[in-house]
Amino acid sequence: MQVIATHRYAKISAFKAREVTREIQGLPAIDALQQLAFIPKKAAPLIAKTLKSAIANAEHNNNIRPELLVIKEAVIGEAPTIKRMRPKARGSSGPVRKRNSHIRIVLTDEVPIVRRADKPKSPRSTKSSDKPKVMKEAASSAPAVEVVTETVEIKD
Repeated sequence: MQVIATHRYAKISAFKAREVTREIQGLPAIDALQQLAFIPKKAAPLIAKTLKSAIANAEHNNNIRPELLVIKEAVIGEAPTIKRMRPKARGSSGPVRKRNSHIRIVLTDEVPIVRRADKPKSPRSTKSSDKPKVMKEAASSAPAVEVVTETVEIKD
């Protein structure tokens, strides 16, 4: 089942907030909340607030445990821009665009939670027999290099 929470007209540029949502997409909801606590961006608390709301919606409306929830998508859309003017030199003015965004988080319990610690490690072969034969021949035919270092004392 999918659960949606939105925060509309958030006072942050969508471009800046998208950096944070890319970090949490696909993570379990609890892990994403912990990660958002340590992200030093203005968007992190706004997204965390929306994520907490989505988790609360899932618990209250659908009786889903928060441990089962995974972030299916975290989308930042552009909201209407507030246009202001700033005084400039010689009595002129310049535009100021105060950008807003809509934060939308979709949680689901249909995706199984897989953490890095749970994934099986792929065996990596480090055998020398796996290397190509051309490399062995080239390495064996290369002359040995000896490094000599000397110290020179300068007397006045």
